[in-house]
Amino acid sequence: MNKTDRMLAIVLELQRTEVLRAEDLADIFETSVRTIYRDIQALSEAGVPVVGAPGLGYSLMDGYFLPPVSFTAEEAVALLIGTDFIEQRFDADYGSKAQSSRGKIEAILPEQVRSEASRVRKTMKLLTSREDVTRKQEKEHIHMIRRAILDERKIRFGYSKKIAEWNGNRQSIRVAAPYGLVFTHGSWILIAYCEMRLDIRHFRLSRMTELTVLEDRFEVASGFNLADYKPEDDRHIHVRILVNRDIADKVKESNNYYMEAAEEQADGLHISFRVRHPEELLQWVLGWGADVVVLEPESFRSRVRAEAEKMLKRY
Repeated sequence: MNKTDRMLAIVLELQRTEVLRAEDLADIFETSVRTIYRDIQALSEAGVPVVGAPGLGYSLMDGYFLPPVSFTAEEAVALLIGTDFIEQRFDADYGSKAQSSRGKIEAILPEQVRSEASRVRKTMKLLTSREDVTRKQEKEHIHMIRRAILDERKIRFGYSKKIAEWNGNRQSIRVAAPYGLVFTHGSWILIAYCEMRLDIRHFRLSRMTELTVLEDRFEVASGFNLADYKPEDDRHIHVRILVNRDIADKVKESNNYYMEAAEEQADGLHISFRVRHPEELLQWVLGWGADVVVLEPESFRSRVRAEAEKMLKRY
């Protein structure tokens, strides 16, 4: 990074972070503290109101704001594709905001950059699954939960678990304090404190029904930070399967959430998984038919065999 680019980046960092020490800036830009001192001096001489407070660091004078920064074609494409993603995956409110943001970004681009960005965008396309009833309902849930999080209000909803309880029941009514939304593996997950389990739990929005925002308020648990939150890894059961070479590529491309490793061997593709319950893989394994064989554990082999025998009796 040359000096001019670094000085601009320093102003942007101060605009975003408000107060930074010379040591912090040196770490960010991988340079010496002495170089940062010279950059700050050059910024001051250029009329940028950088204020230095002994023991605290540097900040920008209140009211100073850097004029809009120009974008390269690649940076513009990154932003525009981001608006496409938000429009497809977020609720209607953010979808409309994504549309208006896209228009504003395109409007401020110089003609040459706008033309180049348009040319690059024509070589890329962000696809999503068809808009079925489930996806529309999920977007409505995003909107309601997002507002509940910001207003710090509890929610109530029906929930369908993937694995049934000991009595065969998969349905329950939950009251929870919503902490945050996470998008992973193509699905929206709610991180919330569940009053039934008295602990933080994860809920797929696609399995929710009859969602209601309650009047009851909540406070986020002390020390919880969504950006730093990492759920406890309780996937302690190892499953290994053998895949027929004829469908090995298809199985790998399925990108199963629980897949840990895949290795080509003489008899086919060996894939390892880690799960909480083997039943989490049951339907997935059965879906590949005789081209997939469970190697271990033996209890899961028996479970697949029993399910196949039940299927045979129906035909």
